[in-house]
Amino acid sequence: METKQEIDLSIIYNIREVPDKVSGRCDNCNNAQFKSSIKNMIFLRECRNCGMKKII
Repeated sequence: METKQEIDLSIIYNIREVPDKVSGRCDNCNNAQFKSSIKNMIFLRECRNCGMKKII
């Protein structure tokens, strides 16, 4: 039996540690639209709907 993981929107997750449940979709709200930014060789993906952030 799998327990539902609570998603904290203040944390920046790493895709290697927390892979996407559905590829290309937000784990929190299942949205497929993201804002992307690159800083210091780190690619950051932020959901446009709920704001969940993940390092790709």
